[in-house]
Formats: sequence, structure tokens, C-alpha cells
Amino acid sequence: MSNTLSALLLGILEGLTEFLPISSTGHLLIAERWLGARSDFFNIVIQAGAILAVLLVFRQRLWSLATGLNERENRDYVMKLGVAFLVTALVGLPVRLAGWELPETVTPVAWALLLGGVWMLVAERFAGRLPDSQAVTWKVAIAVGLAQVVAGVFPGTSRSAAAIFLAMLLGLTRRAAATEFVFLVGIPTMFAASGYAFLEQLRHGGLGHENWGEVGLAFAAAVVTGFVVVKWLLGYIKHRRFTGFALYRLALGAALLLFLPAGN
Repeated sequence: MSNTLSALLLGILEGLTEFLPISSTGHLLIAERWLGARSDFFNIVIQAGAILAVLLVFRQRLWSLATGLNERENRDYVMKLGVAFLVTALVGLPVRLAGWELPETVTPVAWALLLGGVWMLVAERFAGRLPDSQAVTWKVAIAVGLAQVVAGVFPGTSRSAAAIFLAMLLGLTRRAAATEFVFLVGIPTMFAASGYAFLEQLRHGGLGHENWGEVGLAFAAAVVTGFVVVKWLLGYIKHRRFTGFALYRLALGAALLLFLPAGN
């Protein structure tokens, strides 16, 4: 397979999996077996493409928040987005600097997929017994921030899965409302993480051997695919549960343990 085609496929895969609660890490781990490993910079760029996609999806919502800060409801929502981001940054940065992160190898990623699948099934079941609510509380905002840190420490957890279901258990039981809040928090969180990783690459001279045509193609693929997937997901969860994603995680985790060498 040509490098150009593999770059395109990796960009599509990133857009498909970054915001679904199925772990982009697990899928990229499998893809690298056939498409070849790429540089950290390449992975940063395609992740940025996925973030741009969700920014485009929520552009009207973000604009209404930005222009409606004179309304108490909007100010309250924006403040809670800010708190969730600050919790992630203030807790996550020391964790990253300390190197508290499991390796992105088969065994930890597979177990994170399996445990995450069980977590999704149990959490949605319990959340279904709670009163219907789309109110974002301060408790939910703090918990979403912490969930993002946990997802960063345990590759394969899925940032969206960890945060959405914790929010639902803590009272934000409307799936669409929980997903929107988590995705909006994810925009500054992931841009900050990508920016930090980019600066690390720049400092260590990690940008000198890239094929910029392939990088640009993969970025564009991640943007387009991510946009379509996020729009589809927001419509899907209005009337359906996350059960199918949980079962898929269980199957993928089991397949990784059974068919890929543990050290890779």
C-alpha cells in the first residue's frame, strides 16, 4: 500500500473514532499493524483535524454562547465549560509531566476497552433510573474534567465515554445534553493537548522529516470524516442508547487480546 493511501486511511480512521465512545487509540493500534506507524507529529495533526470537525459542528452553538453572555443561563454554561477545562488542565498537566500514563500497547488498551464497555452498560442502566435532566451542575463540570484526565492516563478508555457516562450518573441524564457538554469541553482540552505536544515536537526537532502532502491529506480526511460522524452521532443518540458501542468495545478488546501480540 502506498504511503499516500495509508495516510488517507489513517485520517479517515481518526475522524471516525475520535469522538465515538469506542477509543481512537485502540483502532489506531490495529491500523498501524497494516498501515505502518506514523510520527507523533502526524498523529497530532490528524487529531487536530478531528477537533476542527467538532468545532465546525457546534459553530452555531458556540456563537450563540459567545454572543449571549448577557443571559445568565449562557454565562453559567460557559463558566462550567471553563471549570471542566481548568480541572483537566490543572490536574492533567502534572500527571503528564510525572509520566503517569500506561503504554499504548495491546494489553492495557484491550483491558481499557473491555472495562469501558462494561462501564458503559452499567452506567447507562443506572442513569436510566434517574430523573430526566439536561441541567449541567458544578458537580458534573468538575467530574467531566477529572474523567478526561483518567482517559489520558489509561489509553483505550475513550475520553468521550468516560466523561459522558460519569456526567449521566451524576444527574445529566439526557444523552444529547451530556454529549454536547463533553464535546464542547473537548474542544479547548484537545486543542491544548495537541498544542502542547506540537511544542514538544518542535523543541526536540521532530518536524524535519514529514511529507507535508500526506500530512495535509490526512488532516483533511480527519476533518471531513469527523464532521460527518459527529453530526450522525448527535442524531443517533436522541432516540437510541449507547449499548451498541459498548458491545463493540467488548468485541474489539477481546479481539486485541486474542489476536495481537501483547508487547506491541
